[in-house]
Amino acid sequence: RYDAIIIDEAHERSLNIDVILGYLRQILPQRPDLKVIITSATIDPERFAEHFAQALPSGEKRPAPIIEVSGRTYPVEIRYRPLVLEPEVDEDDELEDIHSIERDLTQAVTDAVDELAAEGPGDMLVFLPGEREIREISDALEAHLARGTRGRSALPVEVLPLFGRLSAQDQQKIFSPPKAGTYRRIILSTNVAETSLTVPGITYVIDSGLARISRYSQRTKVQRLPIEPISQASANQRSGRSGRTAPGIAIRLFSEEDFEGRPEFTEPEILRTSLASVVLLMTSLGLGDVESFPFVEPPASRAITDGVRLLDELGALESDPRAPGGRRLTRVGRTLARFPLDPRMARMLIEADRLGALREVLIIVAALSIQDPRERPLGQEQQAKEKHRRFEDETSDFLAFLNLWNHLKARRDALSSSAFRREVRSEHLHYLRIREWWDLHAQLRDMAKDAGLTRNDNDASPQAIHQSLLAGLLSHVGLLDERTREYSGARGARFTIWPGSALARKRPDYVMVAELVETSRLWGRTAARIDPAWAEETGAHVVRRSHSAPHWSSKRASAMAHEKVTLYGVPLVADRVVGYGRIDPEAARDIFLQNALIEGDWRTRHHFFRDNRALIARLEELEAKTRRRDLLISDEQLFSFYDARIPQEVVSGRHFDSWWKKARHETPDLLTLTEQDLLAADEEVTEAIRADFPDTWVQGDITLPLSYSFGEVGAKGADGVTATIPLAVLNRLAPRGFDWLVPGMREELVTELIRSLPKPIRRHLVPAPERAKAVAATLHDDDPGTGEPFVEAVADELVALPGVPEDLPLYGPEFDLAKLPAHLRMHFRVVDDKGRQVGAGDDLETLKARLKERVDTTVSAQSTDIARRDLPTFPADGVPTLHESTVGGLKVTGYPALVARRGTDGRLERVDLAVLATADEQALAHREGVIALIDREIDADLSRVLNALPNPTKLAVSGSEYASTAALLADASRAATVHLAGRSDVRTRAEYEQLLDRVRARHDELAASAVKDAAAALAVNAKLQRELGRATSLAVLSHLTQIREHAASLLGDGFISRTGIDHLGDLTRYLQADLHRLEKLPENPSKDAQLAWQIGDLEQYWATQRAALSARRRAEPEAREIDWLLEELRVSLFAQSLGTRQTVSDKRIRKSIAALGD
Repeated sequence: RYDAIIIDEAHERSLNIDVILGYLRQILPQRPDLKVIITSATIDPERFAEHFAQALPSGEKRPAPIIEVSGRTYPVEIRYRPLVLEPEVDEDDELEDIHSIERDLTQAVTDAVDELAAEGPGDMLVFLPGEREIREISDALEAHLARGTRGRSALPVEVLPLFGRLSAQDQQKIFSPPKAGTYRRIILSTNVAETSLTVPGITYVIDSGLARISRYSQRTKVQRLPIEPISQASANQRSGRSGRTAPGIAIRLFSEEDFEGRPEFTEPEILRTSLASVVLLMTSLGLGDVESFPFVEPPASRAITDGVRLLDELGALESDPRAPGGRRLTRVGRTLARFPLDPRMARMLIEADRLGALREVLIIVAALSIQDPRERPLGQEQQAKEKHRRFEDETSDFLAFLNLWNHLKARRDALSSSAFRREVRSEHLHYLRIREWWDLHAQLRDMAKDAGLTRNDNDASPQAIHQSLLAGLLSHVGLLDERTREYSGARGARFTIWPGSALARKRPDYVMVAELVETSRLWGRTAARIDPAWAEETGAHVVRRSHSAPHWSSKRASAMAHEKVTLYGVPLVADRVVGYGRIDPEAARDIFLQNALIEGDWRTRHHFFRDNRALIARLEELEAKTRRRDLLISDEQLFSFYDARIPQEVVSGRHFDSWWKKARHETPDLLTLTEQDLLAADEEVTEAIRADFPDTWVQGDITLPLSYSFGEVGAKGADGVTATIPLAVLNRLAPRGFDWLVPGMREELVTELIRSLPKPIRRHLVPAPERAKAVAATLHDDDPGTGEPFVEAVADELVALPGVPEDLPLYGPEFDLAKLPAHLRMHFRVVDDKGRQVGAGDDLETLKARLKERVDTTVSAQSTDIARRDLPTFPADGVPTLHESTVGGLKVTGYPALVARRGTDGRLERVDLAVLATADEQALAHREGVIALIDREIDADLSRVLNALPNPTKLAVSGSEYASTAALLADASRAATVHLAGRSDVRTRAEYEQLLDRVRARHDELAASAVKDAAAALAVNAKLQRELGRATSLAVLSHLTQIREHAASLLGDGFISRTGIDHLGDLTRYLQADLHRLEKLPENPSKDAQLAWQIGDLEQYWATQRAALSARRRAEPEAREIDWLLEELRVSLFAQSLGTRQTVSDKRIRKSIAALGD
């Protein structure tokens, strides 16, 4: 037990002193006998007296006594020698001759040493801000003194450094003064000689007025060591060192005005350091809660909270109700407490040790703790930027420090000291800051070793380096906002990367920054691109996870949820799917039971599951057939079945498999359902349903499976009944009969048909349900495909009902089928040979057209025994009319035909024997194939016909749309062949030979005639085009366009064979009609427009009706004749004087078009 405790140099107000003072304040009431003596030459006595005031019985407080003791000091002369010296001015001096003298610190110290050396013997104590300045000025003084500036009689001089890291041997030199008159000492010291120790023999003091003071920046959240001006008390303490043993002189390297403007006392460290450091220190020492601790000047509560929050972020604290303040240090926290660093920086070192990146991170942390050694002098910013660019890393400003470090080390080893200084200066690097960087790195390296951290031998990866740094910068992470190009940071902060950063233009999605600096905006300085997964891993203890949208995943056989991970509000994971079982096991189990076992969305091989699903599917089809939901037990009842049998800890497929592996051996039928378990209806009802809703549909020798769905589209078809059709037999099915649906649906179908009728008819058929029930009872067509359409049968039965007028105009077309609900139409689903759906719809003919190519491929695949490629002539064994095969038990009928294969230019490439899907296709293709064979075997030479034509006609021929004259002649030859072949269906080799002879007999004659007719038409067209070119009036521009388009439609590529021999000679007249129209156009454009509208309206009507015809019907002569009737009508409208082949009118053409649809 101590009787007294003396706290000396209390004015320093270091963190340790304030903590000790507070601790003493706590224990003094328990130790009234303990004497506490606080001493200092420059103390603020009143503040300390109040802090240790004693409570009196009256409730008042009595301050601690203040004792002033006069020290045995000698007078000290104070001289002010600021770095900028202002010369004295006489009245006779010219203003332009007056200049102030600017000096750096080294020169000012040298001048002061010279000044004091002239005053007489005695040692000098020079106060400098740090080791770097001590080394620099030591070198400068040695050089200065070596030049003999002190004179021959002067004493020898020894320059000694003094700072905290000095070795014991070097420190001993300080405390062993020389014998009087032997030599003079100049001691260069940090503020360690201000109060911490007394240097004997000091007569003179040189005070730079600066000190490196630890200060926490609330703005940047980093503990810095800036060089700052000292307080008046510190300056007086320093000057007093020269008057301890004799009168002394103190030179202050700042002005008296500067001194008077400085604060009276040094700001306590507790108010200028990170409170995270304070909390860390007090917790490590077990001094209790920081907020209730009796500091001399207590920090703000919010600042303490921020400090605790930062330590939580760094993983340094954990809750412990038994510990003072309810907190204790973690293992990481205990290691952090060993470093006199900002906790963020220390945390980086600890993480670097774990990740094997300590060597690199030591360099970076040292760089972050000093001022950037890279300079950008005013006016030389661009040059400096170019010099520094080679050190940049496009992904990280932190790695730029490593690049710079390696460069400097290599150059220092290669150059002399003076050459190295010159080089770094030329590269716009600050030499003294580089020295400071090296010194601090060495200190940190030694501290890390003492703390048990191990430097890595191998190079660390960039990821390891950045993850280490991230451990101390979790609240300095940002996510790019693409809209504003800013980064969203912790707790709602928004910042922009500093323009000098290598990442300023790259703008990666996620960054971390070493510090946040606010000027005109908030800037993030020293940035690096990061992977958000690093932040999630490193900050696992502080990230927040929220979960939403729990759902079932059949792939994982588990309930899943969407997870959002944020770090102080910064989204790290926006929408990640995670297992829900660890978040809410009870809800996850419900989701598993509902989706896996009740809805069957589970990929598993358990026998009970397969059997249960098959049974449910069979029974659900009964509900789909009747469109009822009351035949089976409810989902809630089924849930209860499984819930009662499956343990609570089973929350997913994986858990189930683990449990069932054992349970199935003990109770194999535990989870097996029976029909009695599932059905709510009796057996008679179910049997009636099966009779009225068959499972198959029969058309001829084809049997199609039927499936039923209720309310929504399912895997087997749309709402209602669906017939599944194998692709191979699609072309064999006829639409007739499918409109009858199945017996169980006809009553409802009749009801809706009645409701679709016009009101004048419908009012005789009410109530509709009763009428429908009566009609449905009379409809018993076992094979609907062989009878009349359903609507006609219904119409007949409705008219025959009692009470219905016999003359009711109801025949079938009156029903509006578009008003029928979707489930009252037969749906079709086409599948390939593997059961995969290739098409679906309600219109069988539309499906056939859509799937034509696939049907062709399927049919061809079954006809390889008959198909042949590139026939030289007609097959000797002929071409059969039908080809039958079997696919999956179904008969597939194909239609063999010769098929002409042509290239993209329309030229014949080969003729194949192929099996087509329909008779219509066969009829069209086979005739073309026979003609192609004949045309190839006839070698017609029509060049002599062309040569006999007049030159103007030849010129017109050369200007046709044909690729060449030879192409035109070939088309004329084909036109002759088509005309002579007629529409005969050639199936044997003998028939083909007969036809070939018949064509050969007249081919050349007809082909020559075709060339002449074509040439004549082209000649008229040439004249027409010339006249069109001369017409320039904008008023008739649309008319001219119509004429051009019409001529082009007549004379396009292939027009000879397309027109045909019978009508080729008419083309000249049609084109002359265009000429006639062009000539009369200026006389009456409005009349021309009226006639054009008339012909255009009729052509549009024909185009619509033609599109509704089958391909075979469109190719028949009757349909082609409509085109020529339209051309004749055009002649009669625009050039009646030219005459027409036959009497023609709008009405007659419309009548002919209507006849085609019958």
